[in-house]
Amino acid sequence: MEKRGPANARRQEKISPPLSENDMPHIEMYCTSVCPYCRSAEMLLARKGFTEIEKIRLDLEPKRWEELETRSEGRRTVPQIFIDGVHVGGFDDLSELNAEGKLDPMLGL
Repeated sequence: MEKRGPANARRQEKISPPLSENDMPHIEMYCTSVCPYCRSAEMLLARKGFTEIEKIRLDLEPKRWEELETRSEGRRTVPQIFIDGVHVGGFDDLSELNAEGKLDPMLGL
């Protein structure tokens, strides 16, 4: 009988070929330069192999706060992360998705 579950899924994930640049999801992060949660989100994504993140610096482009509120259905905290246009949420949301094993599929892993 084949064993199923998270351990088996992790094993399969390790042997998956790396994504080509064309297969990489587009990751956007609304952030500021002084936000520790923004840095934590960036580090989590980097551990997954994703260093190409479009950073929308709200401290440098304050007019984009309204855009953030619209896209995130009213959220006014940073970071706010989008993967291929889908709103993931903030760092806590990203971490929760990762802990539940739901982040890797969103990233194509």
